[in-house]
Amino acid sequence: MGKIDIGISSENRIAIAGGLKKLLADSYTLYLQTHNFHWNVTGPQFRDLHLMFEEHYTELATAVDEIAERIRTLDIPAPGTYKAFASLTSIEEVEGVPEATQMVEILTGSHEKVVKTCRAVLAIAQEADDESTAALVGDRMRIHEKTAWMLRAMQ
Repeated sequence: MGKIDIGISSENRIAIAGGLKKLLADSYTLYLQTHNFHWNVTGPQFRDLHLMFEEHYTELATAVDEIAERIRTLDIPAPGTYKAFASLTSIEEVEGVPEATQMVEILTGSHEKVVKTCRAVLAIAQEADDESTAALVGDRMRIHEKTAWMLRAMQ
């Protein structure tokens, strides 16, 4: 491949990609968590939660691809292993199968953690005048804020 020249310095591309790697790890971990809960939810709210969780993990599947492609656009390799994601994510693993109400609480907290990761990446992107990353991260932040709000409303 030829040398990249998109108006963002190498140092800024590395810093932005570093933040995006954390966002990718958080998003992928949240995808797995949500999919797990979709498969294992039980109780009186089964149908509503089962369908909601499916909507959420489907949206996250698209998101992880967009985030990884942005990292590659910056000419930085994107992480793609469980080991890499585990070392980068701020979302904690859940042991066992929690009750449905706990699933909602856990997912609320996980979406809020992703929002915080988005805020950190957004600041880096804005400082580097990287509108493309800022737009992507801003959209992601809005989606996670709204999802957390909807989950909180169920508690």
